[in-house]
Amino acid sequence: MRSIILQTATRYLLPILLLFSFFLLLRGHYYPGGGFVGGLVASIAFVLHSFANGAEATMKILRRKPLSLIPIGLAISAFSVFLPTFFGLPPMTGLWLEEKIAFLGMVGTALLFDIGVYCVVVGVVLTILFTISLTKD
Repeated sequence: MRSIILQTATRYLLPILLLFSFFLLLRGHYYPGGGFVGGLVASIAFVLHSFANGAEATMKILRRKPLSLIPIGLAISAFSVFLPTFFGLPPMTGLWLEEKIAFLGMVGTALLFDIGVYCVVVGVVLTILFTISLTKD
């Protein structure tokens, strides 16, 4: 049974929750938040949409299988870990841009790592959700 109230609320909540997850991602290297928490909030947004409209409708919104986000996120995180070695520094050393960016603040390898974690978390959670919900007995 699908609720029209939940479907209508989800239509408005999905973009708001995704925007909030992006906010948590961007503020994570200064304050609590980051890739993990932002990824969980984004996943919750899609889970809510899946509850309201079904897993098939949510898969149509995503356009790609969430499983493809996992290797992309791992590659971005690995790149941020090994980027300092190209400058003669140990792995996982934080590199930062000289200038602050308007609403982001200081941008560096910590943000790249968080973006990778964000992709991995969204990919894992949604892969598990869709595997469970789309399996037919």
